Amino acid sequence: MKAKAEAQPARLDGLKWALVVLLVSAAVLGNMYFSDTPLLYRVVGVVVFIALAAGVFLLTTKGQRFLVMAREARTEIRKVIWPTRPETTQTTLIVLAAVALVALLLWLIDSLLSWIIQSLIY
Repeated sequence: MKAKAEAQPARLDGLKWALVVLLVSAAVLGNMYFSDTPLLYRVVGVVVFIALAAGVFLLTTKGQRFLVMAREARTEIRKVIWPTRPETTQTTLIVLAAVALVALLLWLIDSLLSWIIQSLIY
């Protein structure tokens, strides 16, 4: 009995996925077909169709797993200890100094190699 209960959503998932593909296709094809219509109306139509497709997607098994993953990610983001403003400023200045130093070294090496090659050619 449990196997039938698990098999049923998989079959319905196929129909839901077909509906998602149909809605996205309708949004794209409708946007192309009504190219003479003002842009605002076309954008509203595409957004409505994509929102409907997203709603149907969230009803699928993968959509449900996506929602669970999004909730877990939100919980993990809340646990992060973000750096303070002075820490961020200090780190940014260190990175900028390191980039400037490497750029200067690369310029010096390039100039030296250029001078060596020029002296060999002439």
